[in-house]
Amino acid sequence: MSAPRPIRRVSARRTRAAVRPGLDQLLARAKLVRGLRLGLIANPTAVTADLVHAAAALHRARGVRLTALFGPEHGVWADAQDLVEVEDTRDPVTGRPVFSLYGRTRVPTAAMLSGVDALVFDVQDVGARYYTFVSTMLHALEACAAHGKALIVLDRPNPLGGDALDGNLPLPEYLSFVGLHPILARHGMTVGELALMFRAERNLDVDLRIVRMRGWTRSMFFEDTGLPWIVPSPNMPTMDTAFVYPGACLVEGTNLSEGRGTTRPFELVGAPWLDPWALARELTRERLPGVRFRPAFFTPTFHKHAGRPCGGVQVHVTDRNRFPAFLCYLLLIHHARRQAPPKFAWRDPPYEYEYVKRPIDILCGTPDVRRTIDEGHSPRRLAHRWRREQQAFRRRRAPYLLY
Repeated sequence: MSAPRPIRRVSARRTRAAVRPGLDQLLARAKLVRGLRLGLIANPTAVTADLVHAAAALHRARGVRLTALFGPEHGVWADAQDLVEVEDTRDPVTGRPVFSLYGRTRVPTAAMLSGVDALVFDVQDVGARYYTFVSTMLHALEACAAHGKALIVLDRPNPLGGDALDGNLPLPEYLSFVGLHPILARHGMTVGELALMFRAERNLDVDLRIVRMRGWTRSMFFEDTGLPWIVPSPNMPTMDTAFVYPGACLVEGTNLSEGRGTTRPFELVGAPWLDPWALARELTRERLPGVRFRPAFFTPTFHKHAGRPCGGVQVHVTDRNRFPAFLCYLLLIHHARRQAPPKFAWRDPPYEYEYVKRPIDILCGTPDVRRTIDEGHSPRRLAHRWRREQQAFRRRRAPYLLY
């Protein structure tokens, strides 16, 4: 009998990401910030391809002086729920002060900036207008212009890709923290590209520096990048969530549950009084591309209708490029309202620091959507307007695209 073959030892190899985010690029060229006192706007998504957080990496980088951290909505560690204000604190790793930009103020103040020469923005966006991180970046850009500081944006992928566009443009009088600049609901731009647009269109005199990614192309979804998906907020657990969000966030403007308090937030939508099969049947008749609707029951553990069984649907995206998230969720709201008009309601303010206008109106950037649905009409009658706005936005964004 032949001797047994020796066991072959297989070493664990580190998978190399196809994309190197702006943070990795900056660390490879730390001389770009050497000698500057840096304030870092970040949350848990600010990591290298090897999962080292930006605060720790900058803190130990030779010649780099990290003096403060700044937290967007949900906080530096993204542990606060939606609409929960965050207090100033101190970072346990670096010992540096952490200033909240979602609490007593949303704009970096002169006092906060007194110890920094430049702000570094490194937060993974999800590619939707309502996600408040890009509003925080715009406020930071304005503060840097006002106080003579530089803003360094470490670019990251748009997880929804950079080609497909969806949704409408908000009216100037309906701009808010869930849409501080007129961009589409699904805009297809990176944070670096948006920063260039904001500076130009707001006519800001500011030292803006973009540290580009390496390897990203506009056709990439996040899974194509090889980068780890870090939960950017408590209710954005997966890429499936991100792809429905440009439409699903609109449910926040109603008394329907958007699935918070479940393991599939924003994919599950419902209420205690809805018939799941009737709702799924009406939505299927709409013949929307790239999506299917499954009748579902769920019981939220917190947030709207906590502890109460809700009937509704789960939205299953089958083609990410063709899926019209904005129209899909407005049709979902429309058919839910038609099923039980006396029980349906639009959410009242306050919402995201708006105290007068209805949440649905600032999310949509116009009162026309709410009025159309209230009159019993399908939101489809507004879609031709959105298509014109998408074409105009595609032309408008062209000068700022980096990839």
